Amino acid sequence: MNGKKILFVSSELVPYLPENPVSLMSYEAPRMVNSSGGQIRIFMPRYGNINERRHQLHEVIRLSGMNLVINDMDMPLIIKVASIPRERIQVYFIDNEEYFKRKATFADADGNLFPDNDERAIFFAKGVVETVKKLNWSPDIIHVHGWMASLLPLYLRKYYADEPLFADSKIVTSIYDKAYEGELDEGMIDKIAFDGIEKESISSLSNPDYNNLLKVAADYSDAIILASEDVSEELKNHIVNLSKPVLPYVSLQEAEEAYTNFYQTEVLK
Repeated sequence: MNGKKILFVSSELVPYLPENPVSLMSYEAPRMVNSSGGQIRIFMPRYGNINERRHQLHEVIRLSGMNLVINDMDMPLIIKVASIPRERIQVYFIDNEEYFKRKATFADADGNLFPDNDERAIFFAKGVVETVKKLNWSPDIIHVHGWMASLLPLYLRKYYADEPLFADSKIVTSIYDKAYEGELDEGMIDKIAFDGIEKESISSLSNPDYNNLLKVAADYSDAIILASEDVSEELKNHIVNLSKPVLPYVSLQEAEEAYTNFYQTEVLK
């Protein structure tokens, strides 16, 4: 991976959030690429339960300040950065007072999904792309982890289809087992359509449950990694029918060799 540029975009990441399959692999995959000479950037949302003082987050004024339009509303974009000291890895945080100040990630104290999670996902996808554009950094691979990041492939291939910075970028989505029950806001498909993305291309999001959200991510990715042993049969069958390169589940101990080979022989071929 020497010299290759890989953009990692994740819903969760250790050490900023508790360890789970998504947050752990979102740390391990960049670490692997970093140690083999690749160039990386990592993006995640700046949830309100991330301790800014402990992790030494600070705002990057030159990257902040633009407004993103979400469902006809102007929402200010704030960019913060921090470093994972022992790995010398820099992490960019997408922030907005309305969407990410609350002291939780995806659900309230009673376990109810936040009603604006769909808008948060749209904001996150747009925020990542706009920030990478400001950095003028053209990735060879964009690797997506976690459902909050899962609209990125769609937005890159549709909303930002004419953006030259990503013209040659390959998108990889890691599919994990079911992360939430129920559905996101039923108006999600209309909010995405507001951005000029035709409803026919995202018809499954008329029922925005976890499987349908990840189906859309897979549809607009170039390759897929099964990152859990327990991915639903519904999702697996959908992925098989896409006839795209797929890396079957491997353990964390096998991941470095498997991911590197997959990047080199299937994604970048």
